[in-house]
Amino acid sequence: MKVGMIEAPHTIVRRALGGHAAIGLIAGGLLYLVSLSGALLVVRDHWTRWEQPDVAEMQAIAPDAVQRAIGAVMARDAGRPPTSHLSVRLPGATFPRTIVATDHGEVYIGPDGRIIAPAAHRWTDFVANLHIYLHLPSTIGLVLVGMLGAMLASLLVSGVIAHPRILRDAFRLRARAGRQLARADWHNRLGVWTLPFGVAIALTGAFIGLATVGAGLIARSAYGGDVARVYAPIFGRETPPDKRAAPLPDVAAALRTLAAAFPDRTPTYVLLHDPGTAGQRIQILARPERRLIYGENHDFDARGRLTGVVGLSDGKAGQQMAASVYGIHFGDYGGIPIRLAYIAGGLALCAITGTGIALWLEKRRNRGRPGPRLEAMWTMLLWGAPMLTVAMAWAGGAGLPPAMMAGTFWTGLAIAMIAAAAFPGRFASHALRRWLAIMLFAAALLHVVRHIDAPPALTVIDAILAGIAFVLLAIDAPAGVVTAARSRARPRRSP
Repeated sequence: MKVGMIEAPHTIVRRALGGHAAIGLIAGGLLYLVSLSGALLVVRDHWTRWEQPDVAEMQAIAPDAVQRAIGAVMARDAGRPPTSHLSVRLPGATFPRTIVATDHGEVYIGPDGRIIAPAAHRWTDFVANLHIYLHLPSTIGLVLVGMLGAMLASLLVSGVIAHPRILRDAFRLRARAGRQLARADWHNRLGVWTLPFGVAIALTGAFIGLATVGAGLIARSAYGGDVARVYAPIFGRETPPDKRAAPLPDVAAALRTLAAAFPDRTPTYVLLHDPGTAGQRIQILARPERRLIYGENHDFDARGRLTGVVGLSDGKAGQQMAASVYGIHFGDYGGIPIRLAYIAGGLALCAITGTGIALWLEKRRNRGRPGPRLEAMWTMLLWGAPMLTVAMAWAGGAGLPPAMMAGTFWTGLAIAMIAAAAFPGRFASHALRRWLAIMLFAAALLHVVRHIDAPPALTVIDAILAGIAFVLLAIDAPAGVVTAARSRARPRRSP
């Protein structure tokens, strides 16, 4: 009786510790998925073009062509429920295409303003929704991702505080030491090298994600629950709706007015509120030169006359800071060098998360609490998630509806992790890396074959994917093979 009383609490404690470990694994896994998808999203425009490489590209589009495009899209949507907003994305350096979007879908526009193809960047949208919402309902997903950002910031800062010598040893890397020591060094060094980047990304991500909660609280306490009034200093005020039918607004005149009044600002988006009604208005987002803000909002009436500027470029400090958060978080400034640095930083955050959880599991094992199933599940997540992401690119290209991609991804990941837990010795990391390399190379090869006439800028993406595949294969190349290759490369001395 006494033995049973002692064993029962011990069993409960062990189960509680196991549950605690599983929760830690889930939090680390979500952080890893957000970091991985974020690294991919840095070049979102390039992925969008890569998915549909045959669409006509242009460096600019005439105001009259934009006007014709709006008329063509509204005519296409005739007979459907009225659209509340119509947006035109104008061509630019990273995205030399024109897209018109309504409540009923998106279409690509040719240089003459005609509709040329429906926009079908399913995989890019899948990755974006994974990063921003974790494929959850928008508000819940934003809040959860914001909480993960706050958690990442605290982990990075506390990690530095917890290691007094971490800055002194910033460039000391014992890569050939024991596995645990080498892994700890990589974890700590990457944490130091990417600390400014990591904290900036984490804090801006937390700001974006938790802004929804903050806006709701402010609206409830100060504006009677009207959230639109909270966002008005950033996005501009909504005008009272007037649903009476009216001719479409003169967007061409608005674009010409903007070019004359602000020649140093590049228009990026045109937004029509309640188009085709008497209460419609035009809003043009234009980006000032050498500024971090995502753009300045300019308001026009239906005749294309400027009625006001929100003030993101020269307004209050809070306005300018809020408008700069997006650029800082997504690396939308400084061109290709900044984007490459953001990709490297995002992959470093993936490595920090991966090695951090691996070290934690290894320490548990050394303390007599081994968790082979947890270790197998973590290994599967590290390499299975990228594999499934590549598989979703195949599925999107094959026409899988976007609504099914998220469910397929999460179902596949859950099945893979359950299989890893059930058979912990069957899924080694080197084997999973090899499969990921094969899938990446196959994706690049299939894309080249399918789109043989794609622009060179998009073929470069295929070359990069193939290069990553070869790097992954080289990681696990047997030492003997590497040594033999080096010896063959050395010139032989004559006797």
